[in-house]
Amino acid sequence: MTLQTIRTSISKFIKDEDGLTIVEYAVAGGLVTVAVAAMFVTLGGEVNTKITALCTAVKGSAC
Repeated sequence: MTLQTIRTSISKFIKDEDGLTIVEYAVAGGLVTVAVAAMFVTLGGEVNTKITALCTAVKGSAC
């Protein structure tokens, strides 16, 4: 391989936007997954508190 061939290959790799698009989708998907998991954890705690309060109000502390 000559130096010109290496430069051409590197230039072609840098200009290729398909690989970059895949990485962007992967990062976006990871961020969405983290956000959804965080919301489930947050809402799960709040729902548990509300259900416990409701159960206590309906049946006393027999839950």
